[in-house]
Amino acid sequence: MVLLFQERRNISAPMTRRNPPHTKRRQKAETPQETWLFGHHAVAEALKNDARSPLRLVASRNAARDLPQTERIAAEILEPRRIDALLPSGAVHQGVALLARPLPEPELEIVCAPAEARHPVIILDQVTDPHNVGAIMRTAAAFGARALITTRRHSPELTGTLAKSASGAVEHLPYVRVANLSDALRKLADLGYHTIGLAEEGARALRDIAPFGPTALVLGAEGTGLRKKTRDICAELARLPTQPPIGSLNVSNAAAVALYEVVRK
Repeated sequence: MVLLFQERRNISAPMTRRNPPHTKRRQKAETPQETWLFGHHAVAEALKNDARSPLRLVASRNAARDLPQTERIAAEILEPRRIDALLPSGAVHQGVALLARPLPEPELEIVCAPAEARHPVIILDQVTDPHNVGAIMRTAAAFGARALITTRRHSPELTGTLAKSASGAVEHLPYVRVANLSDALRKLADLGYHTIGLAEEGARALRDIAPFGPTALVLGAEGTGLRKKTRDICAELARLPTQPPIGSLNVSNAAAVALYEVVRK
């Protein structure tokens, strides 16, 4: 198989300054109907994913050479500034971007069953920053998590910004968005997961909970942490062994430490 290149001299995107203001087209680019993925890892993994439907692939001449070989779509060779014009302002695209349809939405009961001790589940309680969610997704995929679960409201869509932060992990880790987090936690408990909420006031340190068995780790938003209803439904609360004067970690860092602790045991 070979990677096809298609030179486009007259394209519809107008010449524009490097970081132009938002336009209607730019806002559409970050919607789930047609998502621009950008950055080498995000695009490369999407091109290798048969479940992803590519619509348009653009790349600088240098970046195109490093893309995986595929016959599914031809690459249009564009100057970096013309790629800038297609993407949200400030997007760090590394010379490559892919317009694609969204992945099929996974179902919790399908992707999380049967429960396995070696493959934990990550649940996010209203974490809204796509950079944090993307970083958590990348770490979760690296540690063999089954899925990342969050709510439909107060959580980011699977846009190019999230995919870039996840460095390709969105193509491998199911991103499950549920209407009700409490119901999702109950379903996970019924499937055999031990639900552990991370909170500074946890009675025990996470490392002291053993054996873990199938585990669902629940993390709250920056600043506010877990909501009370979420805390009440978790089987128990656990803390990370941080020390003064820093009593807490960024949510993506906390997820990495917690996942390591679970997988290590």
